[in-house]
Amino acid sequence: MSTAPSTPPATTPTPAPKARIAFVGSGPGDPGLMTVRATKLLKLADVVVADEGTLRGDYAEWLAEDTEFVTVPGSQAELTAAARAKELVQTAKKAAKAASDQRAEAGHVLEAEALVVRIVSGDPSIFSSLGVEAAVARKAGLEIEVVPGVSALLAVPAYAGFPIAADTNSVVHAVGPGGRFNPALVDDEDTTLVFYGSPAEILDHAAALVEAGKSEDCQIALTSGGTTTHQATIVSTLGTVEQDLKGLEDEQLVATLGTCLANRQTLSWFETRPLFAWRVLVPRTKDQAGPMVSALAERGASAHVVPTISVEPPRSPHQMDKAIKGLVTGRYEWIGFTSVNAVKAVREKFTALGLDGRAFSGLKIAAVGGKTAGALRRWGLEPDLLPTGEQSARGLLEVWPPYDDVLDPIDRVFLPRADIATEVLVNGLQERGWEVDDIVAYRTVRATPPPAPIRAAIKAGDYDAVLFTSSSTVRNLVGIAGKPSPSTVVIAIGPATARTAEDLGLRVDAVAAEASSEAVIAALTDFARQRAETAVAEGRAVTRPSQEAPKRRSRR
Repeated sequence: MSTAPSTPPATTPTPAPKARIAFVGSGPGDPGLMTVRATKLLKLADVVVADEGTLRGDYAEWLAEDTEFVTVPGSQAELTAAARAKELVQTAKKAAKAASDQRAEAGHVLEAEALVVRIVSGDPSIFSSLGVEAAVARKAGLEIEVVPGVSALLAVPAYAGFPIAADTNSVVHAVGPGGRFNPALVDDEDTTLVFYGSPAEILDHAAALVEAGKSEDCQIALTSGGTTTHQATIVSTLGTVEQDLKGLEDEQLVATLGTCLANRQTLSWFETRPLFAWRVLVPRTKDQAGPMVSALAERGASAHVVPTISVEPPRSPHQMDKAIKGLVTGRYEWIGFTSVNAVKAVREKFTALGLDGRAFSGLKIAAVGGKTAGALRRWGLEPDLLPTGEQSARGLLEVWPPYDDVLDPIDRVFLPRADIATEVLVNGLQERGWEVDDIVAYRTVRATPPPAPIRAAIKAGDYDAVLFTSSSTVRNLVGIAGKPSPSTVVIAIGPATARTAEDLGLRVDAVAAEASSEAVIAALTDFARQRAETAVAEGRAVTRPSQEAPKRRSRR
C-alpha cells in the first residue's frame, strides 16, 4: 500500500514587535493641570521621551521605577525634526523588542505592545515637530495617539488674572513660539493678543505693533514661570518692554495685551495667595513628606525636604519576633501604635513572616492620632481607641481604660515603638493595671548632613519658613544643618515641639491647633495672611521673610 508524502505544517511568520507612541501634552507647568489621560499613559509607559533639559523628577509622581526616561535635543539647531523623529522611532522599536522578549521569557503567547510616551510642554498641537514625528512614526508602522494638553497661551493669562475673552465681543489672537501675525489686523480695542515665546520673539512682536501704529504707552503684561510657584508678572508698556524683559530670565514667556489687563487687581488669584512663592523647609523623612509637600504646593509654596532621621530596623530582631509570635498566639489584649513608623515596622514584619491582617482578630487596637489611624486603615485595620483630645502618648493614656479582671480576659499590652522610650504611656498603663511589653520595633538614626549649599541657605535665611513636626526633627535639623536664620518663620506641631525649639534658642511664631500636618500648614497660612494684612495696613509692601534683611529675633 502506497502512502502520500507528508506535508510539513505551515509556519506562521513571527510578527514584528508592536509599539505605540503617544504624543502627550504636559500642560503649562503646574502638574495639577495634567489631563487624566496624560497621567494614565505616564503610569503605563515603558519609555518616556522628553526634550533635553526635562527632568525625570518632573514626572516622578506617575512613573514606575522601571520606566526608562530619555531626552532628545529640543532645538532644531542641534537636531532637526526629522532626525528627532527617527530617534523616537528607534526608541519605540527598541522598547517593543524588549517587551516582546520579556513576555517570551515568561512563556506568554500573545504579543506585547510597548508604549512610548513622547511628552511635550503645553499642547502637542502647538508643538512644531508633532507633524513630522507623527508622520515618521506612522510610516514606520507604529500606532500613534495624540493627547491634548492645556496650552500656556490659555492657562498663563488665566493664572495671571487676565480673562482673555473678557466679553462676547472679544477677539483673541494667540501666537506661539516661532509664530507670525499681521499687526494691521489687530488694531481693535476689543482684540486681545497673547504671545508665547522667547524674550527676543516678544520684543520683535512689540516692535511690530509700534511700527503698525500702536502707542508706546499701550500696556503689555509679561509673565514668566507661568502656573508654577515661580510665576512673576510685570505690567509694562510697548515702549519700556525691552528694559523690563531684562528682569525676566525665563527662556519662554507669555505676553498679554488688551483691555483684559484692567481686571488684574480684581482677578489676580494665583500670585496673591498667602504662601505664594514661599520656600518652606520641611525636615522630615522622605517617605512621610509627600502629603505635606503636596499641600504646600496647593497653597503656592515650594517645599524643600531635608531628611533629619533615617528609620532603621532594631539591632536585634529577637524581641520583635517573640512579640509577633505572642500576638498570633493570643498573648495580648491590646496593641498600641504610637507612630506611623510603628505601623510600618509591624506590617513589614508581618509580610516577612507571611502573615496578614487576620492575625489581629480578637485583638484591640489603639492609635495615638489621626495619621497613625490612617496608616492602620490603609492596612485594612480599624483602630478601637483614639485620643479625644491631644494626639499624643499622654492623650492616648487619658482615654485608655484600666484593666478589669472581669471584663478583660488578658492583661497584657504590646507597644511597638522607636528606640526612644515611651515612658509616659508605659508607666501610665502599668498604673492602670496592665502588663506592658514595650518592644523596640525600629530605630531612628540621625540623617547625614545635607549638602553645603542647603546648610548655607538655612543659616542665611533663604527659606521663608520651617515646619517642625516633632521634637526630634528640631534637634536633628539643628544638629546636622545648624540653626535656621532669625528671619525664618518657625511653626511647631504642638507645645512639646515648641518647647524644644525654644530651648535651642529658636523663636516659635505659631503652634498648630492640633498634632497633624494639615494643622501645621494651616498655622503657617494664617501667620502669612496676618503678616501680609499688617504690612498693607501699615502702608508697606508685602514681602516674604527671605526678602527681608536678617535681624536678631528674641526668644519669647
